[in-house]
Amino acid sequence: MNQKRYNELVDLLIKANYEYHTLDNAITLTDEEYDNYLRELYDIEDEHPEWKRSDSPTTQVGGVILDKFEKVRHKIPMMSIQDVFNEDEIYAFDKRIRDAGINPTYVCELKIDGLSVSLRYEHGKLVTAATRGNGVEGENITNNVKTIKEVPLDLGKDIDIEVRGEIYMSKETLKKLNEERKKTGEPLLKNCRNAAAGSIKQLDSSVAAKRHLEVWIYHLPDPEDYGIKTHHEALEFMKNLGFRTNPNNRICNNIDEVMNFIHEKGNLRESLPYDIDGVVIKLDDLHGHEIMGNTIRYPKWCVAYKFPAKEVQTKLKDIIFTVGRTGAVTPNAVLEPVMVMGSLISRATLHNEDYIKDKDIRVGDTVRIIKAGDVIPRVDSVILSARDGSQKPFEMIKTCPICGSTLVKKDAFYYCINDKCSKQDIEKLIHFASREAMYIEGMGESIIEDFYNLGYLKTFVDFYKLDKYIDELKLLEGYGQKSINNLMDSIEKSKHMSLERLLFALGIRNVGAKTAKILAKRYKTIDNLIKANKEELASINDIGDIIASSIVNYFNDQDNIEMINELKSNGLNMTYLGEESENETYFTGKTFVLTGVLNDFTRDEAKNRIEALGGNVSGSVSKKTNVVIAGSDPGSKYSKALSLGIEIWDEDHFKEMLENS
Repeated sequence: MNQKRYNELVDLLIKANYEYHTLDNAITLTDEEYDNYLRELYDIEDEHPEWKRSDSPTTQVGGVILDKFEKVRHKIPMMSIQDVFNEDEIYAFDKRIRDAGINPTYVCELKIDGLSVSLRYEHGKLVTAATRGNGVEGENITNNVKTIKEVPLDLGKDIDIEVRGEIYMSKETLKKLNEERKKTGEPLLKNCRNAAAGSIKQLDSSVAAKRHLEVWIYHLPDPEDYGIKTHHEALEFMKNLGFRTNPNNRICNNIDEVMNFIHEKGNLRESLPYDIDGVVIKLDDLHGHEIMGNTIRYPKWCVAYKFPAKEVQTKLKDIIFTVGRTGAVTPNAVLEPVMVMGSLISRATLHNEDYIKDKDIRVGDTVRIIKAGDVIPRVDSVILSARDGSQKPFEMIKTCPICGSTLVKKDAFYYCINDKCSKQDIEKLIHFASREAMYIEGMGESIIEDFYNLGYLKTFVDFYKLDKYIDELKLLEGYGQKSINNLMDSIEKSKHMSLERLLFALGIRNVGAKTAKILAKRYKTIDNLIKANKEELASINDIGDIIASSIVNYFNDQDNIEMINELKSNGLNMTYLGEESENETYFTGKTFVLTGVLNDFTRDEAKNRIEALGGNVSGSVSKKTNVVIAGSDPGSKYSKALSLGIEIWDEDHFKEMLENS
């Protein structure tokens, strides 16, 4: 092992990173080769830390922890771009350019929905990365930006330069991140932009590294220093230096070509792997930038066209009311099903009485459904010209739709103050889906409450009819196709549970898990149990008169029998299947955290092995963590585990425990 080999590895991996992350073309190394060389690099740096270069790819895994972000003053102010919202404003922008005596050529770029960043290099090496902040002063986020693999740490040239761009999170990364957060009980991230902004402002750079942020570079603040005359030349110049520029940029020779670009990209918006919310239109000639100048806030040589909110029209068939766990009564629109941005929508919230009356929304109206900001659609307005006189003004209900209690108004909302109302219904659903009962993974308390309020879940049978709402589920935060498939698989799996789980899930008064098991073993099928009389039941050990009465009363209720028959017709098992296997291992029920680089496992492989043995894998260390598995360069999670006295395994011990389980 020598320093020459170390430098060869660093240069080779930097080249591979550039090809993969900037050129989108892995030429030099396969994924397996890259991983092997990276592990070798870690080994060398462990043995010879004095050799470690500032541009080593190992620095891009994070690990630096700050108390707060320092302020950075921008040498050239980072201005915002003025938004425009319709074609008239775009033509007005073009007219202002022409009125200044310029015959314009434009460069159109996708408006990435992310976080602006400035990157400053001295002698070709990254020295500072900063947010826009107030335009004059931003936050120093250098350590976090170094974890972004598209950001070159060394340009390989002796050059001083500043470039600017947009940090973002891809749709797929957000989806995977939220799937992990759901498993660990963490709040889901709302959208790509918020997730990117929150990630880049983590004081612990190892957290930012795990978020897999990306960046597009689109602006050179001082192009004249490099003899550049046009914006598109600046983009090419930055690309040749190793920066990642967006391939969707286009030179447009007139405003009609600009409009064609906007329409084309608007139609492709949903198919892109990242979020965009518009198109930026820039004057290409940099001399024209000087002629146009700036306002206090905006440059006059560019504008950002914001895509309009997606809207459709449909019929409002009914207004129904749902009761949340807090007792809040919410009006909801029942719609003639309509496609909105590729999803079939039949329900939308109407918020509260004031919202409905302000917009004069009535049953039977033709309404506009709008999807603004890529969130769940809402009823935005009424098409008054479509009214035929049959519609009647909305009247808020005065009593709870579930229990009939008188509603109490607080601020803009009405509440049912009967503690035994909808909360009881929701809790029954939560119990049915719980781990000890039917164990429908992915059906946590908040999800069940949301589904209840949306009208998807009212009875136990509705769990097995959720496939009717797949198109609508796709609009809910955290529900991509994979998570929906997982939920449907879990629901299907629950149909095959043994009888004792179903009996416990039904919530029969006084029938706990132990009693359910006794009954299932004794009667074998639910039909046999239904036929049992009180005397027979009371004679069974551990049952007695009170429990026997509860069971008989439950099955004497015709509504319960009809519900059980519906569950049967939906394919639920009603038979005792015998003792459940007790294949417990050391891993069963314990929570593990992985940190650092493992030599013989990828992170996903290690996670899958743990989960296959009944363990859980979390992304963060807490008092609930049982074991931290630490590879090389473990970072802050290792330190936190030490401070909390949590058991720590190295990779060899992890492999030993796997072999013995």
